[in-house]
Amino acid sequence: MIPTLILFGLVFGRWWRLALLAAAIGWPVLLLAIGTATAGPDRIGAAGFAIANTGAGVTMHQGARWWVRRYRQARQGRA
Repeated sequence: MIPTLILFGLVFGRWWRLALLAAAIGWPVLLLAIGTATAGPDRIGAAGFAIANTGAGVTMHQGARWWVRRYRQARQGRA
């Protein structure tokens, strides 16, 4: 299940605020809907783990964007 959230962060990393919010709300709701978890205070922990894992994917996405921008700037400077 963790790779699902990391992939979600990678795909939607450009809109990182929305991605983190969707993970924090959507993941505990999904766990409740499929019957994996029960309602209660432990859903806060699930939301925290969802934010952390999605944040890892978002970080990779943002890092790749930063690298591409630097590469393009360096290429334009040489031309």
